[in-house]
Amino acid sequence: HRRFDYRPKTDPYCQARYTFCPTGSAIPVMKEEDVIEVYRLQAPVWEFKYGDLLGHLKIMHDAVGFKSSLTGKNYTMEWYELFQLGNCTFPHLRPGMDAPFWCNQGAACFYEGIDDAHWKENGTLVLVTTISGTMFNEMAKWVKYDNETGIYYETWTVQASPDKQSTVWFDSYECSKFILRTYQKLADLGAVFKKIQTNYTSIILFSGEPIYLGNETSIFGPLGNRTLAAAIRDFYYPFKPHRTVGEFFVDLLKIIDRVILNHQFYLFYNVEYWFLPMKFPYLKIVYEEVPLPIGSKTSFGV
Repeated sequence: HRRFDYRPKTDPYCQARYTFCPTGSAIPVMKEEDVIEVYRLQAPVWEFKYGDLLGHLKIMHDAVGFKSSLTGKNYTMEWYELFQLGNCTFPHLRPGMDAPFWCNQGAACFYEGIDDAHWKENGTLVLVTTISGTMFNEMAKWVKYDNETGIYYETWTVQASPDKQSTVWFDSYECSKFILRTYQKLADLGAVFKKIQTNYTSIILFSGEPIYLGNETSIFGPLGNRTLAAAIRDFYYPFKPHRTVGEFFVDLLKIIDRVILNHQFYLFYNVEYWFLPMKFPYLKIVYEEVPLPIGSKTSFGV
Protein backbone atom coordinates (compact mmCIF):
# COMPACT_ATOMS: atom_id res chain seq x y z
CA HIS A 1 0.00 0.00 0.00
CA ARG A 2 1.52 3.25 -1.19
CA ARG A 3 2.26 6.18 1.11
CA PHE A 4 1.50 9.72 -0.05
CA ASP A 5 3.24 13.03 0.64
CA TYR A 6 0.15 14.70 2.08
CA ARG A 7 -3.56 14.24 2.66
CA PRO A 8 -5.69 16.04 0.05
CA LYS A 9 -8.77 18.04 1.04
CA THR A 10 -11.98 16.07 0.73
CA ASP A 11 -14.52 17.09 -1.89
CA PRO A 12 -17.84 18.51 -0.55
CA TYR A 13 -19.59 15.92 -2.75
CA CYS A 14 -18.43 13.23 -0.32
CA GLN A 15 -20.97 13.05 2.49
CA ALA A 16 -21.09 10.69 5.47
CA ARG A 17 -24.30 9.31 6.93
CA TYR A 18 -22.54 9.25 10.31
CA THR A 19 -20.03 11.95 11.23
CA PHE A 20 -16.41 10.83 11.24
CA CYS A 21 -14.80 10.94 14.71
CA PRO A 22 -17.46 13.21 16.28
CA THR A 23 -15.78 13.51 19.70
CA GLY A 24 -12.18 13.32 18.47
CA SER A 25 -9.40 15.07 20.36
CA ALA A 26 -5.65 15.59 20.15
CA ILE A 27 -3.44 12.80 21.50
CA PRO A 28 -2.17 14.00 24.92
CA VAL A 29 1.48 14.09 25.92
CA MET A 30 1.94 11.59 28.75
CA LYS A 31 4.44 11.97 31.60
CA GLU A 32 7.47 9.78 31.00
CA GLU A 33 7.02 7.88 34.28
CA ASP A 34 3.34 7.06 33.55
CA VAL A 35 2.40 3.39 33.21
CA ILE A 36 -0.26 2.93 30.56
CA GLU A 37 -2.36 -0.17 30.02
CA VAL A 38 -3.08 -1.07 26.38
CA TYR A 39 -6.32 -2.85 25.50
CA ARG A 40 -7.36 -4.79 22.42
CA LEU A 41 -10.86 -3.66 21.38
CA GLN A 42 -13.04 -5.47 18.85
CA ALA A 43 -16.77 -5.38 18.08
CA PRO A 44 -19.06 -6.23 15.14
CA VAL A 45 -19.06 -3.60 12.37
CA TRP A 46 -21.98 -1.16 12.83
CA GLU A 47 -22.72 -2.76 16.20
CA PHE A 48 -24.34 0.50 17.34
CA LYS A 49 -27.03 0.02 14.67
CA TYR A 50 -27.31 -3.74 14.04
CA GLY A 51 -26.05 -5.25 17.30
CA ASP A 52 -24.34 -8.62 16.81
CA LEU A 53 -25.72 -9.18 13.28
CA LEU A 54 -22.40 -8.70 11.46
CA GLY A 55 -20.61 -10.41 14.33
CA HIS A 56 -22.24 -13.68 13.25
CA LEU A 57 -20.48 -13.22 9.90
CA LYS A 58 -17.25 -12.36 11.75
CA ILE A 59 -17.18 -8.89 10.16
CA MET A 60 -15.43 -7.10 13.00
CA HIS A 61 -14.11 -3.60 13.69
CA ASP A 62 -10.86 -3.16 15.62
CA ALA A 63 -9.55 -0.42 17.90
CA VAL A 64 -7.03 0.04 20.70
CA GLY A 65 -7.62 1.44 24.19
CA PHE A 66 -5.27 3.10 26.68
CA LYS A 67 -5.54 3.76 30.43
CA SER A 68 -3.17 6.10 32.25
CA SER A 69 -2.24 5.01 35.78
CA LEU A 70 -1.31 8.59 36.78
CA THR A 71 -4.55 10.28 35.70
CA GLY A 72 -6.94 7.30 35.56
CA LYS A 73 -8.16 8.54 32.16
CA ASN A 74 -9.12 6.11 29.37
CA TYR A 75 -8.66 6.73 25.64
CA THR A 76 -9.74 4.97 22.43
CA MET A 77 -7.88 5.06 19.11
CA GLU A 78 -9.16 3.62 15.83
CA TRP A 79 -8.87 4.06 12.07
CA TYR A 80 -11.82 3.96 9.72
CA GLU A 81 -13.53 5.41 6.64
CA LEU A 82 -14.32 9.13 6.50
CA PHE A 83 -17.47 8.47 4.45
CA GLN A 84 -18.53 4.93 5.40
CA LEU A 85 -17.57 1.59 3.91
CA GLY A 86 -19.65 1.72 0.72
CA ASN A 87 -17.95 4.90 -0.46
CA CYS A 88 -14.52 3.37 0.12
CA THR A 89 -15.39 0.15 -1.72
CA PHE A 90 -17.14 1.54 -4.81
CA PRO A 91 -17.14 4.92 -6.57
CA HIS A 92 -19.89 7.32 -7.59
CA LEU A 93 -20.68 7.74 -11.29
CA ARG A 94 -21.38 11.46 -11.41
CA PRO A 95 -23.22 13.12 -14.29
CA GLY A 96 -20.88 15.01 -16.58
CA MET A 97 -17.77 13.25 -15.27
CA ASP A 98 -16.14 10.47 -17.28
CA ALA A 99 -14.04 9.05 -14.45
CA PRO A 100 -15.60 7.30 -11.46
CA PHE A 101 -15.49 9.59 -8.42
CA TRP A 102 -14.06 8.14 -5.18
CA CYS A 103 -14.77 9.16 -1.57
CA ASN A 104 -12.30 6.65 -0.15
CA GLN A 105 -10.17 8.37 2.48
CA GLY A 106 -9.66 6.75 5.86
CA ALA A 107 -8.09 8.28 8.97
CA ALA A 108 -7.21 7.77 12.61
CA CYS A 109 -9.59 8.90 15.35
CA PHE A 110 -8.50 9.46 18.95
CA TYR A 111 -10.89 10.37 21.77
CA GLU A 112 -11.16 10.27 25.54
CA GLY A 113 -13.01 7.35 27.12
CA ILE A 114 -13.59 3.66 26.36
CA ASP A 115 -17.20 2.59 25.79
CA ASP A 116 -16.99 -0.62 27.82
CA ALA A 117 -20.52 -1.77 26.95
CA HIS A 118 -19.91 -1.36 23.21
CA TRP A 119 -16.76 -3.48 23.16
CA LYS A 120 -17.71 -6.06 25.80
CA GLU A 121 -21.30 -6.89 24.84
CA ASN A 122 -20.63 -8.57 21.50
CA GLY A 123 -16.86 -8.28 21.20
CA THR A 124 -13.56 -8.00 23.04
CA LEU A 125 -11.97 -5.71 25.62
CA VAL A 126 -8.78 -7.31 26.92
CA LEU A 127 -5.44 -6.06 28.27
CA VAL A 128 -2.61 -6.91 25.86
CA THR A 129 0.41 -5.00 27.20
CA THR A 130 1.65 -2.19 29.45
CA ILE A 131 3.81 0.69 28.21
CA SER A 132 5.56 3.75 29.63
CA GLY A 133 4.58 7.36 28.98
CA THR A 134 7.73 7.71 26.87
CA MET A 135 6.66 4.83 24.63
CA PHE A 136 3.16 6.29 24.31
CA ASN A 137 4.55 9.66 23.21
CA GLU A 138 6.78 8.01 20.61
CA MET A 139 3.78 6.06 19.34
CA ALA A 140 1.80 9.32 19.07
CA LYS A 141 4.47 10.80 16.76
CA TRP A 142 4.28 7.68 14.59
CA VAL A 143 0.45 7.86 14.46
CA LYS A 144 0.70 11.42 13.07
CA TYR A 145 3.09 10.25 10.33
CA ASP A 146 1.01 7.16 9.56
CA ASN A 147 -2.20 9.20 9.38
CA GLU A 148 -0.77 11.87 7.09
CA THR A 149 0.76 9.45 4.59
CA GLY A 150 -1.53 6.37 4.59
CA ILE A 151 -4.74 8.08 3.50
CA TYR A 152 -6.83 5.72 1.37
CA TYR A 153 -9.06 2.96 2.73
CA GLU A 154 -8.90 -0.34 0.85
CA THR A 155 -11.58 -2.93 1.57
CA TRP A 156 -10.28 -5.86 -0.42
CA THR A 157 -7.44 -8.29 0.07
CA VAL A 158 -6.75 -9.96 -3.28
CA GLN A 159 -4.94 -13.29 -3.43
CA ALA A 160 -4.38 -16.19 -5.81
CA SER A 161 -6.19 -18.93 -3.84
CA PRO A 162 -7.60 -19.79 -0.38
CA ASP A 163 -4.35 -21.59 0.44
CA LYS A 164 -2.55 -19.87 3.35
CA GLN A 165 0.71 -19.79 1.40
CA SER A 166 -0.89 -18.35 -1.75
CA THR A 167 0.32 -15.15 -3.42
CA VAL A 168 -1.25 -11.96 -2.06
CA TRP A 169 -1.65 -9.60 -5.02
CA PHE A 170 -3.09 -6.68 -2.99
CA ASP A 171 -3.37 -6.19 0.75
CA SER A 172 -6.29 -4.41 2.37
CA TYR A 173 -5.80 -1.16 4.27
CA GLU A 174 -8.49 -0.81 6.92
CA CYS A 175 -9.10 -0.68 10.68
CA SER A 176 -7.40 -3.96 11.59
CA LYS A 177 -4.26 -3.13 9.60
CA PHE A 178 -3.90 0.13 11.55
CA ILE A 179 -4.19 -1.74 14.85
CA LEU A 180 -1.61 -4.30 13.69
CA ARG A 181 0.75 -1.47 12.69
CA THR A 182 0.21 0.20 16.07
CA TYR A 183 0.96 -3.02 17.96
CA GLN A 184 4.10 -3.53 15.88
CA LYS A 185 5.26 0.03 16.59
CA LEU A 186 4.75 -0.51 20.32
CA ALA A 187 6.64 -3.82 20.12
CA ASP A 188 9.51 -2.08 18.31
CA LEU A 189 9.56 0.50 21.12
CA GLY A 190 9.88 -2.30 23.67
CA ALA A 191 6.34 -3.35 24.59
CA VAL A 192 6.01 -7.00 25.61
CA PHE A 193 2.64 -8.43 24.60
CA LYS A 194 0.67 -11.10 26.42
CA LYS A 195 0.38 -14.52 24.78
CA ILE A 196 -3.28 -14.48 23.78
CA GLN A 197 -5.01 -15.38 20.52
CA THR A 198 -5.97 -12.40 18.33
CA ASN A 199 -8.13 -12.81 15.22
CA TYR A 200 -9.00 -10.26 12.52
CA THR A 201 -11.46 -10.03 9.63
CA SER A 202 -10.36 -10.02 5.98
CA ILE A 203 -12.60 -9.78 2.92
CA ILE A 204 -10.74 -11.63 0.19
CA LEU A 205 -11.18 -11.66 -3.59
CA PHE A 206 -9.59 -14.57 -5.48
CA SER A 207 -7.95 -13.76 -8.77
CA GLY A 208 -5.37 -14.84 -11.29
CA GLU A 209 -2.46 -12.46 -11.89
CA PRO A 210 -3.85 -8.88 -12.00
CA ILE A 211 -3.45 -6.81 -15.18
CA TYR A 212 -2.43 -3.16 -14.82
CA LEU A 213 -4.76 -0.83 -16.72
CA GLY A 214 -3.56 2.68 -15.88
CA ASN A 215 -4.59 5.72 -13.83
CA GLU A 216 -7.51 8.11 -14.16
CA THR A 217 -5.78 10.32 -16.73
CA SER A 218 -4.48 7.52 -18.95
CA ILE A 219 -7.88 5.78 -19.03
CA PHE A 220 -10.45 8.59 -18.80
CA GLY A 221 -8.44 11.61 -19.98
CA PRO A 222 -8.59 13.25 -23.46
CA LEU A 223 -6.12 10.70 -24.84
CA GLY A 224 -7.58 7.82 -22.83
CA ASN A 225 -8.97 4.46 -23.82
CA ARG A 226 -12.70 5.03 -24.45
CA THR A 227 -13.53 1.33 -24.66
CA LEU A 228 -11.79 0.55 -21.37
CA ALA A 229 -13.29 3.64 -19.71
CA ALA A 230 -16.79 2.53 -20.71
CA ALA A 231 -16.14 -1.02 -19.45
CA ILE A 232 -15.01 0.26 -16.01
CA ARG A 233 -18.00 2.60 -15.66
CA ASP A 234 -20.31 -0.21 -16.77
CA PHE A 235 -18.79 -2.57 -14.19
CA TYR A 236 -19.30 -0.15 -11.28
CA TYR A 237 -22.84 0.90 -12.23
CA PRO A 238 -24.68 -2.01 -10.49
CA PHE A 239 -22.89 -1.28 -7.20
CA LYS A 240 -24.65 2.10 -6.79
CA PRO A 241 -27.03 2.67 -3.82
CA HIS A 242 -30.47 1.23 -4.51
CA ARG A 243 -33.87 2.84 -3.98
CA THR A 244 -36.00 -0.30 -4.32
CA VAL A 245 -35.64 -4.02 -3.59
CA GLY A 246 -36.42 -4.82 -7.23
CA GLU A 247 -33.63 -2.53 -8.44
CA PHE A 248 -31.23 -4.22 -6.01
CA PHE A 249 -31.98 -7.74 -7.31
CA VAL A 250 -31.67 -6.69 -10.96
CA ASP A 251 -28.24 -5.21 -10.26
CA LEU A 252 -27.25 -8.21 -8.11
CA LEU A 253 -27.81 -10.46 -11.13
CA LYS A 254 -25.58 -8.16 -13.20
CA ILE A 255 -22.85 -8.37 -10.54
CA ILE A 256 -23.07 -12.19 -10.43
CA ASP A 257 -22.90 -12.28 -14.24
CA ARG A 258 -19.76 -10.10 -14.35
CA VAL A 259 -17.83 -11.40 -11.37
CA ILE A 260 -18.72 -15.10 -11.27
CA LEU A 261 -19.90 -16.07 -14.75
CA ASN A 262 -17.50 -13.81 -16.69
CA HIS A 263 -14.69 -13.73 -14.07
CA GLN A 264 -14.29 -9.95 -14.18
CA PHE A 265 -13.48 -7.39 -11.48
CA TYR A 266 -12.01 -3.90 -11.76
CA LEU A 267 -9.97 -2.89 -8.72
CA PHE A 268 -8.99 0.68 -7.81
CA TYR A 269 -5.80 0.56 -5.72
CA ASN A 270 -3.25 3.30 -5.02
CA VAL A 271 -5.23 5.59 -7.39
CA GLU A 272 -4.69 3.13 -10.27
CA TYR A 273 -6.97 0.63 -11.97
CA TRP A 274 -6.33 -3.09 -12.29
CA PHE A 275 -8.25 -5.90 -13.96
CA LEU A 276 -8.72 -9.03 -11.85
CA PRO A 277 -9.37 -12.31 -13.71
CA MET A 278 -11.60 -13.74 -10.98
CA LYS A 279 -11.58 -17.42 -10.03
CA PHE A 280 -13.34 -19.77 -7.62
CA PRO A 281 -14.30 -19.24 -4.80
CA TYR A 282 -14.38 -15.57 -5.93
CA LEU A 283 -14.98 -14.02 -2.49
CA LYS A 284 -14.55 -15.14 1.09
CA ILE A 285 -14.77 -13.50 4.51
CA VAL A 286 -12.18 -14.97 6.87
CA TYR A 287 -11.57 -14.43 10.57
CA GLU A 288 -7.99 -15.55 11.04
CA GLU A 289 -5.42 -15.36 13.78
CA VAL A 290 -2.63 -12.81 13.49
CA PRO A 291 -0.34 -13.23 16.53
CA LEU A 292 0.59 -10.26 18.68
CA PRO A 293 4.04 -9.01 17.71
CA ILE A 294 7.45 -9.60 19.23
CA GLY A 295 9.56 -6.47 19.62
CA SER A 296 12.98 -5.73 18.20
CA LYS A 297 14.27 -3.43 20.96
CA THR A 298 14.77 -3.61 24.70
CA SER A 299 11.97 -2.31 26.91
CA PHE A 300 11.82 1.28 28.17
CA GLY A 301 11.84 -0.13 31.67
CA VAL A 302 8.19 -0.99 32.23
